[in-house]
Amino acid sequence: MEHTAEASTVAWNIDPGKWVDDHGDYLFRYAFVRLHDECRAEDAVQETLLAALKNLNTFGGRASERTWLTGILRNKIVDTIRKNCREVMLDPAETDLSDFDPLFERDDEFRDHWSDTLSPRIWKRSPEDALTESEFFGVLHACVAKLPQRTAAAFSLREMDELETGEVCEVLGTSESNFWVIMHRARMSLRRCIELNWFMRPQ
Repeated sequence: MEHTAEASTVAWNIDPGKWVDDHGDYLFRYAFVRLHDECRAEDAVQETLLAALKNLNTFGGRASERTWLTGILRNKIVDTIRKNCREVMLDPAETDLSDFDPLFERDDEFRDHWSDTLSPRIWKRSPEDALTESEFFGVLHACVAKLPQRTAAAFSLREMDELETGEVCEVLGTSESNFWVIMHRARMSLRRCIELNWFMRPQ
């Protein structure tokens, strides 16, 4: 027998009136890190709270209230990314890797390996240690925000939300081959950005 919305609020001690105070900041940060736009993040959170209010009877208490709201928000973010990426034509530069060619130009027997002068530097901070530092996530977010819209969306959906490749391709409206090129560009660009703004800076 299904609970009515009113019965659910009583049974699971849910108070929608406290959602903004208890979860608003967290939900906004979650959306902003993935959408890189304050207005879109705010809209996604508002749509999430409205959807949750309309579907209180689906909350079964198996997860925390915040986890339940985050799951709804995640779907709203995917819908937003799908809409925005379908409206924006794929920039040929997003699937062109030629600007990375100088990184691998060598004239010796190690052709196609990293260039001596442009190879990745030895990081003074380990990635494992960096992940424990909140400031690092600020740098990572800033670097992701500098990527082209579709590239940033591909990285966020695949690496942050762990969607399968096919799901990401469907959301972005792109082929799997284009997706992997976009991801390669994202990772190379992020590595350079993070090196400059985090790992190579003085401690």
